[in-house]
Amino acid sequence: MEPHSLIESLNWRYAVKKFDNQKKIPTSTWKALEESLILTPSSYGLQPWKFLVITNKDIRQKLTAVSWNQKQVEDCSHLVVIVVKEKMDEAHVQSFVDQMAVVRGVESSTFDGYKKMMNGDVVHGPRGKVSFEWAARQAYIALGNFMTSCALLNVDTCPMEGIDPEKYDEILGLKGTGWRTVVACPAGYRAQDDQYATAKKVRFNHQTLIKTIS
Repeated sequence: MEPHSLIESLNWRYAVKKFDNQKKIPTSTWKALEESLILTPSSYGLQPWKFLVITNKDIRQKLTAVSWNQKQVEDCSHLVVIVVKEKMDEAHVQSFVDQMAVVRGVESSTFDGYKKMMNGDVVHGPRGKVSFEWAARQAYIALGNFMTSCALLNVDTCPMEGIDPEKYDEILGLKGTGWRTVVACPAGYRAQDDQYATAKKVRFNHQTLIKTIS
């Protein structure tokens, strides 16, 4: 990809206000976008999240009612809800260490020092004291990665904090599971009559936002 192609894709994307409810993301494209979520980087690599892909119409109607009645929730092709662990625990850390050992073909004990460090920080240490807030910040890394990946594949998105997370938890059966909703992101294709598609993008200029310290 040439640098100008990246900028073109980022200029093309916007927060879609109206999706074409007849257009669906092709299976091959969606598989790539799911993989982009899985490949999202996270602190320590711990991946304190799950990505709920909601295609059920009845559930999406219920979610619309607790999303300020924003119709993107219903009309998009795929609705992604990012949920994170309410409290990081040693079991999650151990699962990550075990997976790392399998993938890299070594004994789990190889990472005992790393495991101790992670437990000392995100479970029992400073980040452990603000575990949900820490995990929620990680979720936004995934959100940004997903939106950029979508833009590169000409798939539209609309990141949404205008939701009632507690109601989402109830509707999605998350209460008491240790997982909580952070943010939602409908994905699909813009409707031809979405007036915001042609609105000029408003950003502060380079001089305002970028400062090089050399």
